[in-house]
Amino acid sequence: MGRLLTRDEIRGLVQRHGGEVIGHRHMEIERRCYQHGSVTTFAHSIRVACLSVWLADRLHLWRRVDLPSLIRAALLHDYFLYDWHDDDNGAHRLHGFTHGRAALVNAQRDFRLNRVERNSILHHMFPLTPVPPRYIEGYLVCMADKISATRETLSMSRFNKPELPR
Repeated sequence: MGRLLTRDEIRGLVQRHGGEVIGHRHMEIERRCYQHGSVTTFAHSIRVACLSVWLADRLHLWRRVDLPSLIRAALLHDYFLYDWHDDDNGAHRLHGFTHGRAALVNAQRDFRLNRVERNSILHHMFPLTPVPPRYIEGYLVCMADKISATRETLSMSRFNKPELPR
Protein backbone atom coordinates (compact mmCIF):
# COMPACT_ATOMS: atom_id res chain seq x y z
CA MET A 1 0.00 0.00 0.00
CA GLY A 2 1.71 3.15 -1.22
CA ARG A 3 -0.71 5.83 -0.06
CA LEU A 4 -2.29 6.19 3.35
CA LEU A 5 -5.74 4.76 3.98
CA THR A 6 -8.75 7.04 4.47
CA ARG A 7 -11.15 6.67 7.39
CA ASP A 8 -13.76 5.14 5.08
CA GLU A 9 -11.23 2.61 3.77
CA ILE A 10 -10.25 1.69 7.32
CA ARG A 11 -13.90 1.24 8.31
CA GLY A 12 -14.40 -0.91 5.21
CA LEU A 13 -11.47 -3.14 6.17
CA VAL A 14 -12.81 -3.51 9.71
CA GLN A 15 -16.22 -4.46 8.35
CA ARG A 16 -14.77 -6.88 5.78
CA HIS A 17 -12.40 -8.71 8.14
CA GLY A 18 -14.46 -8.29 11.31
CA GLY A 19 -17.97 -8.84 9.99
CA GLU A 20 -18.36 -12.23 11.66
CA VAL A 21 -17.43 -10.72 15.03
CA ILE A 22 -19.44 -7.51 14.60
CA GLY A 23 -22.53 -9.47 13.60
CA HIS A 24 -22.36 -12.02 16.41
CA ARG A 25 -25.35 -12.06 18.76
CA HIS A 26 -23.16 -11.53 21.85
CA MET A 27 -22.11 -8.13 20.52
CA GLU A 28 -25.57 -7.01 21.69
CA ILE A 29 -24.23 -7.32 25.25
CA GLU A 30 -21.37 -4.97 24.32
CA ARG A 31 -23.88 -2.48 22.91
CA ARG A 32 -25.69 -2.41 26.29
CA CYS A 33 -22.65 -1.79 28.52
CA TYR A 34 -20.56 1.31 28.97
CA GLN A 35 -16.82 0.85 28.76
CA HIS A 36 -15.23 4.29 29.31
CA GLY A 37 -17.18 7.48 29.91
CA SER A 38 -20.22 7.50 27.63
CA VAL A 39 -18.76 5.01 25.12
CA THR A 40 -20.16 1.48 24.98
CA THR A 41 -17.89 -1.54 24.92
CA PHE A 42 -19.05 -2.18 21.34
CA ALA A 43 -18.17 1.35 20.17
CA HIS A 44 -14.84 1.13 22.03
CA SER A 45 -14.03 -2.17 20.27
CA ILE A 46 -14.81 -0.66 16.86
CA ARG A 47 -12.63 2.36 17.69
CA VAL A 48 -9.75 0.13 18.78
CA ALA A 49 -10.01 -1.91 15.58
CA CYS A 50 -10.02 1.21 13.39
CA LEU A 51 -7.16 2.81 15.31
CA SER A 52 -5.13 -0.42 15.16
CA VAL A 53 -5.44 -0.43 11.37
CA TRP A 54 -4.64 3.31 11.26
CA LEU A 55 -1.49 2.74 13.34
CA ALA A 56 -0.37 -0.17 11.15
CA ASP A 57 -0.94 2.01 8.08
CA ARG A 58 0.82 5.11 9.43
CA LEU A 59 3.76 3.05 10.71
CA HIS A 60 4.02 1.26 7.31
CA LEU A 61 3.75 -2.19 8.90
CA TRP A 62 1.79 -3.91 6.13
CA ARG A 63 4.54 -6.44 5.39
CA ARG A 64 4.66 -7.46 9.05
CA VAL A 65 0.98 -7.41 10.07
CA ASP A 66 -1.71 -10.04 9.54
CA LEU A 67 -4.60 -7.64 8.92
CA PRO A 68 -7.51 -10.04 9.57
CA SER A 69 -5.91 -11.18 12.86
CA LEU A 70 -5.26 -7.58 13.89
CA ILE A 71 -8.87 -6.56 13.28
CA ARG A 72 -10.43 -9.62 14.91
CA ALA A 73 -8.17 -9.34 17.99
CA ALA A 74 -9.02 -5.65 18.33
CA LEU A 75 -12.75 -6.33 18.08
CA LEU A 76 -12.51 -9.13 20.66
CA HIS A 77 -10.00 -7.61 23.12
CA ASP A 78 -12.81 -6.59 25.52
CA TYR A 79 -15.19 -9.48 24.79
CA PHE A 80 -15.74 -10.10 28.51
CA LEU A 81 -19.55 -9.69 28.11
CA TYR A 82 -20.50 -8.06 31.41
CA ASP A 83 -20.85 -4.51 32.71
CA TRP A 84 -17.75 -4.05 34.83
CA HIS A 85 -19.32 -0.99 36.48
CA ASP A 86 -21.94 -3.17 38.17
CA ASP A 87 -21.16 -3.86 41.83
CA ASP A 88 -21.59 -7.65 41.62
CA ASN A 89 -20.38 -8.03 45.24
CA GLY A 90 -16.85 -7.03 44.20
CA ALA A 91 -16.51 -9.61 41.41
CA HIS A 92 -15.33 -6.92 38.97
CA ARG A 93 -13.01 -5.18 41.42
CA LEU A 94 -9.91 -6.49 39.60
CA HIS A 95 -11.42 -6.06 36.13
CA GLY A 96 -8.33 -4.31 34.72
CA PHE A 97 -6.18 -7.32 35.58
CA THR A 98 -8.62 -10.12 34.72
CA HIS A 99 -10.76 -9.09 31.75
CA GLY A 100 -8.18 -10.09 29.12
CA ARG A 101 -8.51 -13.72 30.16
CA ALA A 102 -12.33 -13.46 30.39
CA ALA A 103 -12.42 -11.94 26.89
CA LEU A 104 -10.23 -14.75 25.56
CA VAL A 105 -12.38 -17.48 27.14
CA ASN A 106 -15.54 -15.98 25.63
CA ALA A 107 -13.93 -15.38 22.25
CA GLN A 108 -12.63 -18.96 22.06
CA ARG A 109 -16.13 -20.21 22.88
CA ASP A 110 -17.73 -18.17 20.07
CA PHE A 111 -15.02 -18.03 17.36
CA ARG A 112 -12.15 -20.02 15.92
CA LEU A 113 -9.04 -18.00 16.89
CA ASN A 114 -5.46 -18.28 15.69
CA ARG A 115 -2.41 -17.86 17.95
CA VAL A 116 -1.95 -14.16 17.07
CA GLU A 117 -5.57 -13.37 17.99
CA ARG A 118 -5.41 -15.38 21.23
CA ASN A 119 -2.16 -13.78 22.36
CA SER A 120 -3.28 -10.27 21.43
CA ILE A 121 -6.54 -10.56 23.37
CA LEU A 122 -4.91 -12.12 26.43
CA HIS A 123 -2.06 -9.59 26.68
CA HIS A 124 -3.73 -6.35 25.54
CA MET A 125 -3.57 -4.86 29.07
CA PHE A 126 0.23 -4.77 29.16
CA PRO A 127 1.89 -3.19 31.17
CA LEU A 128 -0.95 -3.42 33.73
CA THR A 129 -0.56 -7.16 33.36
CA PRO A 130 3.10 -8.27 33.41
CA VAL A 131 3.42 -10.31 30.20
CA PRO A 132 3.68 -8.32 26.95
CA PRO A 133 2.11 -9.41 23.67
CA ARG A 134 4.22 -11.76 21.54
CA TYR A 135 3.18 -10.37 18.15
CA ILE A 136 3.16 -6.92 16.59
CA GLU A 137 -0.64 -7.17 16.21
CA GLY A 138 -0.89 -7.41 19.99
CA TYR A 139 1.24 -4.30 20.47
CA LEU A 140 -0.93 -2.40 18.00
CA VAL A 141 -4.12 -3.48 19.83
CA CYS A 142 -2.49 -2.58 23.15
CA MET A 143 -1.52 0.92 21.93
CA ALA A 144 -4.86 1.56 20.25
CA ASP A 145 -6.69 0.45 23.40
CA LYS A 146 -4.68 2.82 25.63
CA ILE A 147 -5.17 5.76 23.25
CA SER A 148 -8.91 5.10 22.87
CA ALA A 149 -9.49 4.51 26.58
CA THR A 150 -7.72 7.75 27.47
CA ARG A 151 -9.71 9.80 24.96
CA GLU A 152 -12.99 8.20 26.02
CA THR A 153 -12.32 8.63 29.73
CA LEU A 154 -11.28 12.27 29.44
CA SER A 155 -14.03 13.26 26.99
CA MET A 156 -16.49 15.88 28.22
CA SER A 157 -19.34 13.72 26.84
CA ARG A 158 -18.79 11.36 29.80
CA PHE A 159 -21.00 13.71 31.81
CA ASN A 160 -23.96 13.17 29.44
CA LYS A 161 -24.39 9.42 29.50
CA PRO A 162 -27.78 8.32 28.18
CA GLU A 163 -29.43 5.34 29.87
CA LEU A 164 -28.72 2.15 27.92
CA PRO A 165 -31.33 -0.57 27.43
CA ARG A 166 -30.75 -3.64 29.59
